[in-house]
Amino acid sequence: MAKKAKKQQQSAGTPATVALTAAGTAFTVHAYDHDPSHPSYGEEAAEAMGVSPDRVFKTLVADVDGQLTVAVVPVAGQLDLKALAAAVGGKRAAMADPALAERTTGYVRGGISPLGQRKKLRTVVDSSAGQHATICVSAGRRGLEVELAPGDLAALTDAVLAPVGRA
Repeated sequence: MAKKAKKQQQSAGTPATVALTAAGTAFTVHAYDHDPSHPSYGEEAAEAMGVSPDRVFKTLVADVDGQLTVAVVPVAGQLDLKALAAAVGGKRAAMADPALAERTTGYVRGGISPLGQRKKLRTVVDSSAGQHATICVSAGRRGLEVELAPGDLAALTDAVLAPVGRA
């Protein structure tokens, strides 16, 4: 049975939504009841909101040549680590230690948002985001997504747009 997502226009009070509000960026918050037994945070969000998984993007933290880097890719696919390294002029990328990613961003795994992070990290958004008027990314906690224009996300995170996702 699909869960109903609740739409909200106001800030939900996470660092991500506070950053969006402060920037004057148009966004919509989607809240849903998170199921800890669901095998995929991103797929759960897409199902709960009734949104295609190619419009819901997950936020991953990787280590590129010793520097933490955020990758924002569709939940329907995977991160191409080689492409991520190339997008930022690096040679080698690997997924970051989850505990380090949580400490650095200020968010818990499954709720890491590309917005409002404790430490600003270089960010790469998969170029497929540009195919959509709006995309959804974590709003900073499990069970909370924010929908916004991909151009606004790129501008707020100083992101590079590159093909870093793969099916």
